[in-house]
Amino acid sequence: MKLLHTSINVKNMDESITFYTSNLGMRLRSRREIKHNNAEIAFLEIEGTNHNIELTWWKDKKDYSEGDQLDHIAFGVSDMDGTMQRFREKGVEVAKEPYSMGDHRIAFIKDPNGIWIELIEQK
Repeated sequence: MKLLHTSINVKNMDESITFYTSNLGMRLRSRREIKHNNAEIAFLEIEGTNHNIELTWWKDKKDYSEGDQLDHIAFGVSDMDGTMQRFREKGVEVAKEPYSMGDHRIAFIKDPNGIWIELIEQK
């Protein structure tokens, strides 16, 4: 068994696609309407992996509680300080500043839907 994709419920498809492509370097692979569910989905590729993120926008959904859509997604970074500086310059919300945990430095940012994104720098 292998992990194929992770799905995240989003409030605004365009804003979420822009966030993941502009800030995390993902590439939009496909986007389509799911008429029978009154929804839209988009798949974003993570370069260098076989894993994709699926963004799901339920057009009728009005009630979103921050953090209920997904706990977090984790990405490896090679330069935590430089990465955090780039995110700050782009106005990305920092949820938790970098801290050390064993052989790793960890930080969290938030996407436009309140989903926490963990950044891990291995020493």
